[in-house]
Amino acid sequence: QVQLVESGGELVQAGGSLRLSCAASGRTFSGYVMGWFRQAPGKEREFVAAIRWNGGSTYYADSVKGRFTISRDNAKSTVYLQMNSLKPEDTAVYYCAARFGPIIASVATQYDYWGQGTQVTVSS
Repeated sequence: QVQLVESGGELVQAGGSLRLSCAASGRTFSGYVMGWFRQAPGKEREFVAAIRWNGGSTYYADSVKGRFTISRDNAKSTVYLQMNSLKPEDTAVYYCAARFGPIIASVATQYDYWGQGTQVTVSS
């Protein structure tokens, strides 16, 4: 069945860069929307970025626009989140999510499948 496994979370200094990976397995993901969300302690789960598998259209939260880039590798069935110019407020557990079909990509409840999360910590 569908499985999403995030990796790449680390401790990084402010201003640095990090790339997260989401390895997707269990089926072909043509027609899916793949999203990244994050959640800090005491905060709501927050939309970060999303990509449509078929055409590669991307969507970003205003807070990360221009700093983060979402992409996918079809051959590896993997979605990436390249994070540049990291800030302490980017510190959170980052989750990969997936849902077939056209959805409102920024809404967490739209997604059917979720990974376990990976911790990103940005030090000042």
